[in-house]
Amino acid sequence: MDAEQPRRYLDHPATSWPKPTPVIEAVVHALRDVGAAAGRGTSRASREADGIRAAARTAAARIVGAVDPQRVALPGGATLALNMAIHGFVEPGWNVIATAADHNATLRPLHWLEQRGVISLTIVPCDAAGWVDPRDVAAAWRPDTRMLVFSHASNVTGTLQDAETLSGLARDRGAISILDAAQTAGIVPLGEQSGSVDVIVAPVHKWLQGPEGIAILSVRAGLEPRPLVQGGTGSGSDTLAMPEQFVGRMEAGTPDLGALAGLAASVAWMEAHDQGAIATHGRALAAACRAGLGAIPGVRTFGAAQREGPPIVAFAVEGYDSSEVAVLLEQVAGVQARAGFHCAALIHRQLGTAIGGVVRVGFGPFNTTDDARSVVAAILAITGHAPANCIPPPNPPQVPSWQA
Repeated sequence: MDAEQPRRYLDHPATSWPKPTPVIEAVVHALRDVGAAAGRGTSRASREADGIRAAARTAAARIVGAVDPQRVALPGGATLALNMAIHGFVEPGWNVIATAADHNATLRPLHWLEQRGVISLTIVPCDAAGWVDPRDVAAAWRPDTRMLVFSHASNVTGTLQDAETLSGLARDRGAISILDAAQTAGIVPLGEQSGSVDVIVAPVHKWLQGPEGIAILSVRAGLEPRPLVQGGTGSGSDTLAMPEQFVGRMEAGTPDLGALAGLAASVAWMEAHDQGAIATHGRALAAACRAGLGAIPGVRTFGAAQREGPPIVAFAVEGYDSSEVAVLLEQVAGVQARAGFHCAALIHRQLGTAIGGVVRVGFGPFNTTDDARSVVAAILAITGHAPANCIPPPNPPQVPSWQA
C-alpha cells in the first residue's frame, strides 16, 4: 500500500476502529489515574473504581433493554459470556437447537458437549442469504429440546433473524433461549428481545465502539446459571462458597477497570449521537457498496435485504480466493477488509463458499462515501472492468454530526 494512501478501515464486524475519543480518554483515565480495583477496598480511589463499574453495568443494562442492572454480568468477552451461559444451564440428556448461521463462539462449545455425550445437538439450516426460517426451527423441535441458541444476525452476511419469533418458540415450549447479539448490539435496539429472550450476550468492541476484553451477559430473573469460573469476587470472602447474588456469582476475578470505563463511555457516546442515526449511516454506505459491487461482472454478493441489520457486505470475486482479494483491496485502495470463513463453520455450505470463503466489509460511524466508492473502484481495477460497466454507489445522507 502506498504510504500516502489513506487507511480505509472496514473490518467493523470484527472490531470497531477508530474508537471515539471519549472512549479512549475514559480508558486512559482508569488505567493512569484511578489506581484501584473495583470491589476491593474503601479508599477514595477504590470508591471511584466502584463507581466506574456501577456506571458500566447501568449502561450495559440500557443497551440490552433497560433490564435490572443486577441481572447483567460483565465478563471478559462475548465468547466467555456465551460459554458461561451454555455451560451454566445445560444438563446431561438435553437436546439443544442451534443454526447453520451461527458463530463458532456458540457452535464450538455445543459441539464439544455433543462429542462428549452430554447433549444431542440439532443444527437447523439457513438459506443462501443466511436466513433461518422459524418454521424450520419449530419442525426440528423434540420432546427433549431444552435450549435454543442462535445469532441475532449473521456475522458473514449481516442477515437479521426473527429473534422474537424464535425466542417465542422456546418460551412456549419451556426451553431456554440464548441470543448472540454480537452483530446487533449498537445497531439494532435490543429492547424488544429483552422481553422474550432468556439470555442476551453482546461484545462491547464491535458496533458499540468500546474496548476489547469486556462483554454484556444479561440473564432473565428466575434463571440462575451455574458459575463457569470460581474464585475471588471481593464479596463474601470469608467463605469458600461463591456468592448467591447473580453478579457476584458470575464475576470471579479482578475486573478490567479500563474496559469497564470504556464500556460506559461508549454507550454514552452512542446515546449522545443517536444509535439509530449511526445505524442508518452505516446501512446507507453498505447499500451503496452492495449496489456497486453487484453491477460488476463476476462479483457475487451475499445476503438478502438487510431488514435493518448490521451494515455488512460479503462478496466473492470469480477466479480469486477471498484472501487474495483482501490483500489486493489493501494494496490498491488501502481498504482493510477480512477474508475467509469468519469463524462461522457451517454457513458457507449454504452460501456455496465452502472453498475460499468470502470477503467481508462493514461500515462504521466514521466511514464515508469515499470508503464505499473505494471498495467498488478497487474491485473494478482487480477484475479489469471499466467504471462504465458499473453503477456507481449512490451518495448516503449528509455528513453526520459526529464526523463534522
